[in-house]
Amino acid sequence: MTSDTVRLCRTVHSGRSGVNKGNGGGPGAAKAFGRLLRFYRERAGVSQEALGRETGYSKSQVAMIERGERRAKGNFVAIADEMLGAQGALLELAEEVPLSAVAAWFEDYLEAEAKAAGIHAYENQLIPGLLQTPDYARAVFNCANPPWEDDERESMIETRMARHAVFRRKPFTLIRFVLEKIALTRPIGGPQVLKDNLVHILDVARLRNVEIQVMPENRETHAGLSGPFTLLETEGRKEQLVYVEGQSGRYFLTEQPELGDAFARYGSLRAQALTPEESADFIEQVARKL
Repeated sequence: MTSDTVRLCRTVHSGRSGVNKGNGGGPGAAKAFGRLLRFYRERAGVSQEALGRETGYSKSQVAMIERGERRAKGNFVAIADEMLGAQGALLELAEEVPLSAVAAWFEDYLEAEAKAAGIHAYENQLIPGLLQTPDYARAVFNCANPPWEDDERESMIETRMARHAVFRRKPFTLIRFVLEKIALTRPIGGPQVLKDNLVHILDVARLRNVEIQVMPENRETHAGLSGPFTLLETEGRKEQLVYVEGQSGRYFLTEQPELGDAFARYGSLRAQALTPEESADFIEQVARKL
């Protein structure tokens, strides 16, 4: 490797890039690899589309690897390392990227969720991950474009199901959902898959630390028109976070006044939605018709 390459490798391995030393790569390894890949690709003057042609990947898949959202597989790394003149740097760092069951950008959220004393989510498109059954989750992942590999999809399903332990964690985590009706009626995976998931939601809703509310479709005012979001409160309510995920990015809100605005917005959503009892009746009616 050249001296520049050595210095760059040291930079992406440092704590500044989020890579934990001595633990087989850690949560930030995929992001670090993506940064290094992008550096060499841009230095070589190679477009994402051209790299994709040589490796058998699409332009969007190359972009996802560079963002740390997907793990490079097959002979991608070997071809890219030679094509971009990385002199083994990409090969070396790729060995530290674990076969993670979640995208790198989502690992930060999972870390915060695992420590949360309160989780409050609003969803307007689909049943949220914490309430999904394995079959529904599989149908959701099958909608991905570009598609996931089968082993990636199954690993993500397994990880998603493991998150359900939060419902019975001690001390209890206070968990609330406000869900649009369409999220509970859109037949992702087919009628039987949806019905089974609705029955599961009714079971979860019976837990003392869980409240699930449905937003009626005939509201003339609506506090959630900007889209879905999740509020997290850490132990002792010492810290509050807002997680937002969209088409072009994912981010946390951690400062005022955005934090206060988001929590106030969620309070309005709860007031506008059906009560938990009315919501359970609605979900039961939908399931019965399927």
